[in-house]
Amino acid sequence: MATPMKRILVIAKHNPAEALRVAAGLSLLHTELRVLGIGAWPDTAAVREQQELVEFIEIPCEAVTDPAEAPARVAAAVAQADVVYQL
Repeated sequence: MATPMKRILVIAKHNPAEALRVAAGLSLLHTELRVLGIGAWPDTAAVREQQELVEFIEIPCEAVTDPAEAPARVAAAVAQADVVYQL
């Protein structure tokens, strides 16, 4: 019997570049993976590099830029996930 695929959510709040790097590494587990950024993605070389990798791997990645919308979006994403990482 096959094990059901886990749904993993990576929340990028304090360290967006590291959160994107972790998501890329977790893609090796062959799981359903999603990245949710809290706030706009910083315009740094480290973040851009990781965003390119995440895009290449085709991991869904979005940023919640409206502070009023963030709690509801995070709650909905967490409710759909089996595992949550916050960085």
